[in-house]
Amino acid sequence: MGSNVLSNRDNGGVNSAVKNNNSALVIVTLLFFMWGLLTSLNDVLIPHLKSIYTLTYVQAMLVQFCFFGAYFIVSWPAGILIKRIGYQSGAVVGLVIAATGCALFYPAATRGYGLFLLAFFVLASGITILQVAANPYVTVLGDAKTASSRLTLTQAFNSLGTTIAPSLGGFLILSGVVMTAAQFDALPAAEQLAHRAKEAAAVQGPYLALAAALLVLAILFALARLPKISHDEEAVISSTGASSHTSVFAHRHLVLGAIGIFLYVGGEVSIGSFLINFLGESQVANLSAADAAHYVSYYWGGAMIGRFIGFVVMRKVSPGKALAFNAACSIALILAAIFARGSVAMWAIIAVGLCNSIMFPTIFSMALKDLGKFTGQGSGVLCMAIVGGAIVPFIQGFFADQIGLQWSFFVPAACYLFICYFGVKYAGMYDKPAA
Repeated sequence: MGSNVLSNRDNGGVNSAVKNNNSALVIVTLLFFMWGLLTSLNDVLIPHLKSIYTLTYVQAMLVQFCFFGAYFIVSWPAGILIKRIGYQSGAVVGLVIAATGCALFYPAATRGYGLFLLAFFVLASGITILQVAANPYVTVLGDAKTASSRLTLTQAFNSLGTTIAPSLGGFLILSGVVMTAAQFDALPAAEQLAHRAKEAAAVQGPYLALAAALLVLAILFALARLPKISHDEEAVISSTGASSHTSVFAHRHLVLGAIGIFLYVGGEVSIGSFLINFLGESQVANLSAADAAHYVSYYWGGAMIGRFIGFVVMRKVSPGKALAFNAACSIALILAAIFARGSVAMWAIIAVGLCNSIMFPTIFSMALKDLGKFTGQGSGVLCMAIVGGAIVPFIQGFFADQIGLQWSFFVPAACYLFICYFGVKYAGMYDKPAA
């Protein structure tokens, strides 16, 4: 069976290896925090850009389409790149590219929506490389049985970034004068242009600061002494002891896991993307964009709290069972948000964040189980599946334009049905080799 190797371990120095693993885990966790911060800022920028450029929901969702579309385009070549230059160097390259994407927000403020979309794509390309490098890195830094627990812990710090970002972005970006579409249309053409320019320029300072932070992190990461991870060249033996797999796609649990990642990221991102507008609906909470942004932090904060809890609980509870339970709870909460009104609808949709907590790391680690030398490729496949964050919000945007925002939440509800199935199907995965 394929095994993972930390090449700088001492020949009998277990304590040294554990110390190296813990140090590596701390450093990699910083990456999870940064890309959580950058990803969640999209939830603030979507209503901001929608207002500036008077976009429909579908047009506004092009932000997520370009951002998460990068995962589909870049993940496979990222896997090849990391195989050649290693996990650590790959992470450095990803940080530099992400910094370049942040820097592009400065000229985008004067060049229009099209350049903003390009900046989102470049930024996400860098984050994609980080994802391909960091997720499998975490899964092999310790016992395979606790891989879901470790990845849940690092994802908790990813959620810390997503929790901070909406409130920070709301303060820095959404604190300007809010105009309705009618008020904006009533302005003379010159004043409309001036207003758009002023509101667009609100993103310049924050994203230049993020670009600088990413470059500093790239330098620190390049200088850090991390264990090098490699995989043996033996393919994984199936549970029947038959001939080894010759393709990464021969692993059924990986293929179903990729579908699960597609639908989970799609559902989670779609809810976050529409949350500010949803809370602004008169029958829900009737909040302004700046006030609603703080509640987006509660949505992502729920995921953070749930991941810290999951880190402990999932050392005892089957990952598959926990996944199925959380998915079922998510469906119930979304249905409550659709059919209820006022504070019930508001808090129901926000509470989905708590249920989301363990889903990504659990699906990811279950899908990578027993892949051996295919682990790097498998990570690339799973990161490609993150394109669900581009497709599902786009689909929900279409329905929001056609049948109304509240009813459009049936789209993410449907996503969680498959996740529940995946959890039930592989509830006993760690009791026997993956099929």
